[in-house]
Amino acid sequence: MKKRFCLALAMIMALTLLTSDALAATVLEVGSSGSDVTKVQNRLIQYGYMTGAADGRYGEKTRDAVIWFQQRNGLTVDGKVGPRTAAALGVTLSGSSSAAAAASSGSASIVSADHRLLAKLVYAEARGEPYKGQVAVAAVVLNRVRSSSFPNTVSGVIYQRNAFTCVNNGSINNTPDSSCIRAALDALNGWDPTGGCLYYYNPKTATDDWIRSRTTKTVIGRHYFCT
Repeated sequence: MKKRFCLALAMIMALTLLTSDALAATVLEVGSSGSDVTKVQNRLIQYGYMTGAADGRYGEKTRDAVIWFQQRNGLTVDGKVGPRTAAALGVTLSGSSSAAAAASSGSASIVSADHRLLAKLVYAEARGEPYKGQVAVAAVVLNRVRSSSFPNTVSGVIYQRNAFTCVNNGSINNTPDSSCIRAALDALNGWDPTGGCLYYYNPKTATDDWIRSRTTKTVIGRHYFCT
């Protein structure tokens, strides 16, 4: 009797572990459909990796967009959305384990040294701004990285002499909050609310006449973004 009980208990535990592993390993691929696919597509569209509408069907177009996103973000390039790709996109897959869900829920998780430094810059320069404005500040840094007129690394741009007041006054060293961490990741993933701007300033506090001579493309919160 005791032996049968132990065997039954072992089988229950094994089934529980199998179920847990299956949930933790939720993966979206060609042929998948539903709300998880819609969430992934919306992110890919937001970040500029995909065009059109999110239809909730994981076809070749979605797969190709995922591959492009994975290539740009140093992920395993397989065209599938598992926990790591979902985390980089900032989405939570239904049925993910609690640990995977925490990693992909858009919570304050640092994914790289560049992400950490960029988040600190956003916190120092734009913590009182609307979320879109925080993403925009991060995007300016990344636009400079891509420009031949500036250093080609995030740290090089941020620490370029007299480029940012927060470096001069030391506030770059403050710990960023979750909003600024997410904003930096959104910018790293391709969201640029500025449309390619290389500069921004607050007209109420700017003392440099040169920055006021730049062409303003958009205004977000208290910042003017310009070329």
